[in-house]
Amino acid sequence: MNSNKSLFVIALVLLAVLAVSSSAFVVKETEKAVLLRFGEVVRTDYKPGLYFKIPLVNELRKFDARIQTVDSQPVRMLNSENKFMMVDSYAKFRIFDVGRFYVATRGDERNAVRLLAEQINNRLRNQFGVRDLHEVVSGERDELMGDITRNLNQTAQKDLGVEIVDVRVKRIDLPPEVSESVFQRMRAGRELEARDHRAKGQEASERIRANADRQKVVIESEAYRKAEELRGAGDAEAAKIYAEAYSKNPEFYRFSRSLTAYKESFKDKSDMLLVEPDSEFFRYLKDPSGK
Repeated sequence: MNSNKSLFVIALVLLAVLAVSSSAFVVKETEKAVLLRFGEVVRTDYKPGLYFKIPLVNELRKFDARIQTVDSQPVRMLNSENKFMMVDSYAKFRIFDVGRFYVATRGDERNAVRLLAEQINNRLRNQFGVRDLHEVVSGERDELMGDITRNLNQTAQKDLGVEIVDVRVKRIDLPPEVSESVFQRMRAGRELEARDHRAKGQEASERIRANADRQKVVIESEAYRKAEELRGAGDAEAAKIYAEAYSKNPEFYRFSRSLTAYKESFKDKSDMLLVEPDSEFFRYLKDPSGK
């Protein structure tokens, strides 16, 4: 009798433990949970902590609440120049509304990745279709990615219950059949741009050189004018000094001028002077008094 009672108690304890273990669940900080009742969503507002559910009636589904990555396969796209490009992109997302996410994907995260990849490729295809290769690669790439992220985020929150954190293009390649022609066109464009820069530089060089030549002529003319003024003033001052010296001692003045003339006339051994012996030029050579 006692043994039967003990077995009954043990069975009750086991049933209680099984009931608690099957009804209790924990939601972590890195998770979002949705509670189902016969497949219908009944609760989604779970915070981190311990909760309970009705066994066999309720079903719990948990999803990763951290940022996840959609890494799509390279897709062939056409730009505004009717050139094909192979675009390899990825996106970062996290679950925003777990109830809407479960309904849209039926709880399969692979469906979410596939749907997001399709939407990303559609946005990229629409944007690339109105831009040329230069705008896509360098000119407006950051602005393009920002527009795609904002537009895709609005649709993804509404349709899938996820928030798009960022969309980026990893690589853009050209198909082999068009890469050579595109490279030739880009090279021709860069050469044209280089010639334009060189022409502008040559024009600036000629303008600077002409301005420098004009300034040189002006400076030389001004210097020549000042030199002539100074030379004229010096000659006038010299004439004044000569006149004052002549008025004080005319004979000494004539003697000094004659010595200067002798010095200038015979400073080179090869100089030759033909004059008459009784010329006034030899006046002071014949007689120191000049008579």
